[in-house]
This record gives sequence, C-alpha cells and structure tokens, in this order.
Amino acid sequence: MSDVRYLLEHEAQAKLASYGIEIPRQGLATSATAAAERAEAIGCPVVLKVVSPDVPHKTEAGGVRLGVRSPEAAAEAYAEILASVRAHQPTARIEGVLVAEQVEVEQELFCGVVRDPQFGPVVAFGLGGIFVEVLQDVAFGVTPLELVDALEMIRSIRGHAVIAGARGRRPVDQDKLAGVLLAAARLAVEHEDLEELDINPLAATSDGRLVALDCLIRLRSS
Repeated sequence: MSDVRYLLEHEAQAKLASYGIEIPRQGLATSATAAAERAEAIGCPVVLKVVSPDVPHKTEAGGVRLGVRSPEAAAEAYAEILASVRAHQPTARIEGVLVAEQVEVEQELFCGVVRDPQFGPVVAFGLGGIFVEVLQDVAFGVTPLELVDALEMIRSIRGHAVIAGARGRRPVDQDKLAGVLLAAARLAVEHEDLEELDINPLAATSDGRLVALDCLIRLRSS
C-alpha cells in the first residue's frame, strides 16, 4: 500500500535548484528577528510566505505578504503571518516563514510533470498563471525528452507568439526555456517516486531570467 506526500515549498525549490532551475534568492526564518535578517541579506522588496504542511492555500489563510520594503517591515510581516495562520487554522504545524526576493515578472509560464502509468513521466508546458486552466493551451512531451522535443513543445502552443515577443514584450530565451523543460524531465526520470511536479509561475523577467516562483512536488511513499 502506498500514499503520497508533498514537499514543503523551500524543499521543492531546493530540488529544482539542484537540477539547475533558477529559484528566487530566499531563506527560511523561524523568528521575527531572523525574518528581518533574511530580508536585509536578500535585499528588499521581499515576499514572505508561511511554510506549513497543513496550509496548502497560503493566501486564503493570510500566510503571504508581498512587497515588504524593509527588514523592520519583514519582522512585522512575520508576526502578522503567524497570527493570521493560527487564527485561520489553530492546529496547523508551522515550520517557519520563507523570505524571498520579489521578482519582477514579465511573463508567466508553466512547466509540469505527471507520471503516466503507461508512458512514465510526461512533461507539460504552456503559458502560466490562470492561463493554464482558462486557455488549456498546453503541450506535452514523453520522456526521455531531447532538446529538439522541448523546442517543439514551446513552438507548438497557440500562445507561442507571446513567448516570441508579441506586442512589444521581451522575447523569452527559448533555448534557456527548453533547458528548464529538460531539467524537469531529468528530475522526474531520476526520481521514480515523483508523481507530480508543477512550476507555476515560471517567471520570465525583464532582464532575461527564468525563475521558478512557485513549485509543487508530490511524491509517492510506501
């Protein structure tokens, strides 16, 4: 008999980073003082997010603060987050608060992996944010994935013109983007217990970065 478990957000992002996928500069704080220190080290503005296995919907629980502009404000936000989450869910286990750089997003993309019983890990790609569900404009690739396959996935979605720089947007580096898809595929192939990977949004920034802002990793455990 088997069940599943989800990695905590900072654990999931650390796994992505180990495969060469860029994540925000960040650190876990377990006190208001530590939150201020993390914010100062990272550089404001920062984002603060509660880290808890019992709070899957952080925003609804009051567990997220955006645009925190000073170490002092980070300390205050830390206390506010803990109070809000405990009021929303008194029994929630709280591991701490993640303090991360606030990334300026030019375009939101999506990269995911699901494990198909027949084909094994299948990589998905599309525009991110709400567009994944609203447009259902997603390309799929069966592993093992090669560079030519990843590039074809990127070019095959209906929203490719957006990625290519429509209406004055900065074009996304499609070779770099293909590298993210290949890294996600490799991660899934090398971890047979990985049932699901979801990077949404994968942020394309105005200075050419591709940063995994939010990540979910679901594992199968015996």
